[in-house]
Amino acid sequence: MTTALVVVDLQNDFCVGPTAHARYSGDPATLEAVATRTALAVDRARARDMEVIFVRFVGDAEHQGPSWLRRDRIQNKPLKCREGSWGAEFHRVSPLPGERVFTKRACFDAFLSTGFEQHLVHRGVERLVLAGLYTDVCVDSTARTAFQKGFHITVLTDCTTGRHLPDADVLRFMARLYGAHLSTHDHPWVPQAGEEDACQVSKAASA
Repeated sequence: MTTALVVVDLQNDFCVGPTAHARYSGDPATLEAVATRTALAVDRARARDMEVIFVRFVGDAEHQGPSWLRRDRIQNKPLKCREGSWGAEFHRVSPLPGERVFTKRACFDAFLSTGFEQHLVHRGVERLVLAGLYTDVCVDSTARTAFQKGFHITVLTDCTTGRHLPDADVLRFMARLYGAHLSTHDHPWVPQAGEEDACQVSKAASA
């Protein structure tokens, strides 16, 4: 089975600095730990000649639809990951020459990035291994579409964290609804032959 690691929104405005810390209600050290372990996952994928795909978010006002603009106005949300800014740059990871980078323009789902799905199909990818931010927002949005389009899913539970909802709840939801395999950066990313994914749900979700 052809597998690709997809790194979602591991950018400065989501990981470090005043914008990230103002938005994230948990311990900032968690964000840094997620970034560090995701960087290790990237190294592991490259060492195994597994494709690494990077997805980035840009939130400039000109990309925002009416509903997005209204929400940000009502909730007084500042712009984040503006194109060309430090906040939009990758944190702890950096694409190598030849590795693909796809841009989401004010949207959550990587499949809304131009060329993302077409690239997966062209490369014959069957399983997406998801890492990055946030579990309950962009990671879940991408996993949901991936499942509906027939891709198998692995979520690296130590390479992501929730923005609004508890990690364990979101991971349990993805395992049940999408059949997602839950693993960590240093454990098998593809279920072993005969392995029951259901047996992994409570163990990985509670880790």
